[in-house]
Amino acid sequence: MIVGRMRVHSPKLDSSINGGLSLAVEFDKSAQLTELSLDSESNHALLKGSLPSHFGDPDDGHFSDDGKQEEEEEAEPKGKGRRIWSFHWLWITWSQPFTWIIMLCRELDVSFVFGVMVVYGVSQGVGFATNRVAVDYYWRDVQGEQPSMVQFYRGITWIPWDVKPLYGLLTDLLPVVGYHRRPYFVLSGVVTMVAYLVVILGGKLHVATVLTMFVGGSAAAAFADVTIDAMVATKSRQKPELATHIQSLCSVCSSLGGLTGYLLSGLAVHLLGSQGALGIMLLPGVLLFVLGFVIYEPRLPHHLWYSGKIVKQMLQACSTMFRTLMQKQVWQPTIYMYLSWALCPDISEGKFYWLNDKSVGAGLSEEFVGVLFALGAVGTLLGAWVYHQYMRHWTFRSSLLCVQLLFAASGMLDVVLVTHVNRKLQIPDYVFAVVDEAVSSGTRRIKWLPLLVLAAKICPPGIEGTFFAFLMSVDNMGLLSSSWAGGVLLKVLGVTRSNFRYLWLAFVIRNLMRLLPLLFLHFIPNTNSDVPILPPELLETSDTSDEDASNNEGSDTKVHRDGEGEDIHLIAMQSPKTSNQVE
Repeated sequence: MIVGRMRVHSPKLDSSINGGLSLAVEFDKSAQLTELSLDSESNHALLKGSLPSHFGDPDDGHFSDDGKQEEEEEAEPKGKGRRIWSFHWLWITWSQPFTWIIMLCRELDVSFVFGVMVVYGVSQGVGFATNRVAVDYYWRDVQGEQPSMVQFYRGITWIPWDVKPLYGLLTDLLPVVGYHRRPYFVLSGVVTMVAYLVVILGGKLHVATVLTMFVGGSAAAAFADVTIDAMVATKSRQKPELATHIQSLCSVCSSLGGLTGYLLSGLAVHLLGSQGALGIMLLPGVLLFVLGFVIYEPRLPHHLWYSGKIVKQMLQACSTMFRTLMQKQVWQPTIYMYLSWALCPDISEGKFYWLNDKSVGAGLSEEFVGVLFALGAVGTLLGAWVYHQYMRHWTFRSSLLCVQLLFAASGMLDVVLVTHVNRKLQIPDYVFAVVDEAVSSGTRRIKWLPLLVLAAKICPPGIEGTFFAFLMSVDNMGLLSSSWAGGVLLKVLGVTRSNFRYLWLAFVIRNLMRLLPLLFLHFIPNTNSDVPILPPELLETSDTSDEDASNNEGSDTKVHRDGEGEDIHLIAMQSPKTSNQVE
């Protein structure tokens, strides 16, 4: 996600920034020196072209020895300026990420930064990429399933992500031996390792067993995601000047993990087979298990392990959520979020089988498919940059209109690919497939970002995290419906693992259906992200209820953490993903 800028007031950060400014000053000085050198070269060229011919060419040695000596003296600072400029440029480029990570470890906590890297970078980044590549090959090669059924199975494995708010409430309301977060990381790690070990060592299992294991692994990843989100929310609330830095860390880890996962999984499938490649998923399980023991979390006193105050606050939060959903400014965008995905069938499994088919398809190798998806991940980064650079100040309605049209138009690249029109244009399949994947992934990310910003804008104060998780669950239910609709479409058109005769027609129908969400575009407010969407009375009511809840807390609901008292509340309800940070 794209994060906004925030002024930092921490003394330690100020020293880091001052150091960065001094480097920037040196960088500017060296750049000026280089510019001066280039100007001197330009002047020399002008002088050379403007001199009369009887004076001779300066480079031909017709000048006096004094002139040659001056040229030699000028050449030394000229080369020195270039060397200084190159050195500072390389130093700033390579040292800045490490300096940033060190600063976050110092200001936040080393174990917390490690937790973000494990969950966002390994569990989600590497894990999702491996599921995209290795799991698809497993269904094709080991189970021998048809693409329509694989499309249906993929939708089932995403069901655990549709109930994320329940996980958040569970981690908030049910501490285990005095800890709200650490035991759930351990549980997620154990479930992940067990699920994938069963699939790896079990040979050709029954489809129901395999599906159960994949759903369990997906639920473990979702549980770990909710748990680290709660800790991210806590850190963002405790250190608001670092909130955007934390979100940037999450986004960077997820992107780098995805790139690494795609490259590793494609190569692993080629070398170890699809079943052996699933061994990559043991790495997230092991790291999550270790994270549960090393991440820092203060332990609750025994008499606060179970508190009726928290249950009361949960009921208040549910009441606020229901009251918010009754607002027209909220339920209309929520319906659009669902329909914008549900009305667009996902037939990516049909395309995946076609890319690997050597008779009528592209005949790509397993390792190249991993590279292909990795380049698609690069396309998502470019899409995020395009939105942040050019579209983030547009109104929601205008941006979603343009993006939906672009989403439908970009789908025609799939039609060109499967009908081999690219071959008539002398473009190889593997080259056009890379372009197609990058463009498709980029437009999908551009489509998702305005919805993400809009979701953050309609979250009521006090329960931002839980309501935001609810809206993301609605988004995931739209993706689930899209996957199942795509499976039905492939089944109706008779697309199988060896018959792709009407795959082009499936793509055409999908592209036309991508225009259907425009019929509900009036559900989206015609305002930009700087204008509040929720009615003032709801904002005032939520603020008042939050203040009353905090004022009514008794002394028995205080927990001493690091020597300071902190109210017990639903951590997952405090989201760091506010509107300005999402932008």
